[in-house]
Amino acid sequence: MKEPMDDTEKLKVLVVDDTILYRKIVSDALAELPNIEIVGTANNGKTALSRILTLHPDLITLDVEMPSMDGIEVLEEIARQQIDVGVIMLSSLTYEGGELTVKALQLGAFDFIPKPELSSISDNRQYIRDRLAAIIRSFTGRREIKRILSGKTVFRRATPGLPSAAAARPIITAETVAHRLQKADKQVRRAGGSKVVAIGISTGGPRALGTLIPMLPADINVPILVVQHMPPLFTQSLAKSLNAKSSLFVKEAEEGDELIPNTVFIAPGGRHMKLTSGAGRKIIAVTDDPPENSCRPSADYLFRSVAEHFGEAATGVIMTGMGTDGNRGLETMKQRNSFIIAQDEATCTVFGMPRWPIEAEIVDVVAPLDRVAQAIINSVRPSR
Repeated sequence: MKEPMDDTEKLKVLVVDDTILYRKIVSDALAELPNIEIVGTANNGKTALSRILTLHPDLITLDVEMPSMDGIEVLEEIARQQIDVGVIMLSSLTYEGGELTVKALQLGAFDFIPKPELSSISDNRQYIRDRLAAIIRSFTGRREIKRILSGKTVFRRATPGLPSAAAARPIITAETVAHRLQKADKQVRRAGGSKVVAIGISTGGPRALGTLIPMLPADINVPILVVQHMPPLFTQSLAKSLNAKSSLFVKEAEEGDELIPNTVFIAPGGRHMKLTSGAGRKIIAVTDDPPENSCRPSADYLFRSVAEHFGEAATGVIMTGMGTDGNRGLETMKQRNSFIIAQDEATCTVFGMPRWPIEAEIVDVVAPLDRVAQAIINSVRPSR
């Protein structure tokens, strides 16, 4: 069992990739970040597993596609042996890479970084460094929260560039969740129910959606719109994976799709999704408008559109993810009397996106992941 981190303890990282070039790029990027110790490297999955057991890293960067045990097999073995280590996947920007990455995220990888194809090694290193810095901030914060919730003492670091995500704010307790659920159950079945559900989600999303979407019934009778922060190709793989395990039809949204019930529309990676009207129908528009909150697709962008077209007949859902995307859009939805659901802190991979709506008290239900589906069902079923 690992001891609580003190002010000088570094995050131990193992770098795993089958190419010398990427082992160096990732190692150099990590070396530029504060409070990181690179404890070793490995060029395949079998070597990686051996070194995980001997070096006890806190975190590994893991190539998806490798000979002699790939990244998926490594994750499956980590789960089988119940090894306490975080995983950041590095994957190629291909359809095959997208499918494997989605599977890795559903198996429990913390997050992923698409391998860049920039003009120079230094540009690729900077790209990897910037994304690793953001992911590691969230990862270290999540570790602190897990220790707090498990009753362990936590010694938070104040390292420049890697601030503690859990410092100076309250934890949403199980008792608070139970109280809010009980309160919401009395309010949720308003006349008519919602006619559409809009979901914003990011880090931890593929795994959370893999739990949520299959729990929704085939006859929910409303369309469901999802913004999951992902690049192109990856959202297509996510939609295919979710469709295979759900009783609803799940697809990547396309320009001109009619908004029909019992269908889950996932915004295509790298593009926004909004609603338009035509001939008495609601139609999906896919746009290349500028990013919002450094995101495209953006949950804020979708939520504003849903508020405009459905108002009080809409349910907005904010789930696990880094950053604040979705906050202002949910505020707009609440001003139009939409119903708002947030995933609770304990079950979020990263409690970034749901945090502000909960603290601003614009949320009607705060639910653990395994109860979000029922909260959605309650919000769309009319009162009797």
